[in-house]
Amino acid sequence: MTNIVCIPPDLPDVPGMDIRFDIYSNSRIPGRGRVGDLVPRRLRKLGLSPSGQAWDFTSFTMAAVAADEAVSRERSPDGWTRQIDLTVAVAAPDFWNTQRTRLTQALRFLSGDIWDVRFVGGGGTSAPRGPTRRLPEDMVCLLSGGMDSLIGAIDAVGEGLTPLLVSQMAKGDTKDQKRFACSISPRSLHLQLNHHARPPHASERSQRARSIAFLGFGVMAATCLQQYADGAVVELRVPENGFISQNVPLTPLRTGSLSTRTTHPFFLRLIQETLDAAALRVRINNPYEHMTKGEMLRGCTDLNLLQKLVDDSTSCGRYSRTGFQHCGRCVPCQVRRGAYLAWGQPDTTSGGYKYTPLGQNDARHAGFDDVRSVAIAVETVRRHGIDELVGGAMNRQLLGDLAPYRQVVQNGIAELAALHTSLRVP
Repeated sequence: MTNIVCIPPDLPDVPGMDIRFDIYSNSRIPGRGRVGDLVPRRLRKLGLSPSGQAWDFTSFTMAAVAADEAVSRERSPDGWTRQIDLTVAVAAPDFWNTQRTRLTQALRFLSGDIWDVRFVGGGGTSAPRGPTRRLPEDMVCLLSGGMDSLIGAIDAVGEGLTPLLVSQMAKGDTKDQKRFACSISPRSLHLQLNHHARPPHASERSQRARSIAFLGFGVMAATCLQQYADGAVVELRVPENGFISQNVPLTPLRTGSLSTRTTHPFFLRLIQETLDAAALRVRINNPYEHMTKGEMLRGCTDLNLLQKLVDDSTSCGRYSRTGFQHCGRCVPCQVRRGAYLAWGQPDTTSGGYKYTPLGQNDARHAGFDDVRSVAIAVETVRRHGIDELVGGAMNRQLLGDLAPYRQVVQNGIAELAALHTSLRVP
């Protein structure tokens, strides 16, 4: 068990802690990490004042990202599953400790680790200096720089909405996020934030919980809208295709947490229940949970704008490791390539793919683990049907009616199968 503590820099150390992070601070005290230091500064500059409960929820998400980056998987007994004891400073610890069970369950589902979460006092942030303002937008839409969030933002405007666009800044995506926002909804505020987690030692690269910070930013932004101040429920749109959201293991050796589960319907339900308990009037919505990426492309409300921007969107799971070029062979890249094929438009992804000919029979192409895993999944469904692939990854307790979720996985596998056929993957 590794004990991670995320508290303001002026609070004393917590007995028994292994790693300390100073939250919302750029303290740079030797031996401590830091997380979220730029967030209060950015919000103060814009004159924004999120609700206290939204700050506390975001503190939890910041702490989860910090812990995820600080604890190495290589040192765990099985090389993957970690035991993490997380302590977070918030303004209302009595309430948040009533949510420990649900939030612990959410983190365990998200990253595949064994978490325990507790809350202490002394957290929160100070009110912004000077006058504050309420924003006129009528909903919040996450805009990552990826293909799905690009479509989600375009569709929101196509529905007649004026979205507050919220981005989690990432190297290689920040400029495209700005360009997408200006092109899609030039009247909207574009809020770019970053968790900026910096452990006191080398970072754990798997980072399965990092996207939870994105939800925290979205919740904070939603409470800054005039609609929220007027008592309305604000939509927080989280656009993600249903095939990736389900994250069904492609082979028996690939556990679900090998990819992010941040938009899985069960995880989002746990977060929604937490927001409801906190009386945060924010409704999480993924309108694409029953659609593949190819279906999202075909159904976009403004295909002309989409075609102008989509090639610059990012999907790759190894984008920074391949010099900010799509690798073309990881599962997200294969899903992207299959989506273009299903759309019927040429794939002119900016910069191309580092590993384009996946049918080339060597270790870097057809023999690469992700390519083989997709090929095995395609063959499993072809021979034995979708239920053989899905197995126990779906159940009614988590999802309710399984039919639409089974269908989106089947359709997603069909898009991948067509890609492999077109590339002659053996």
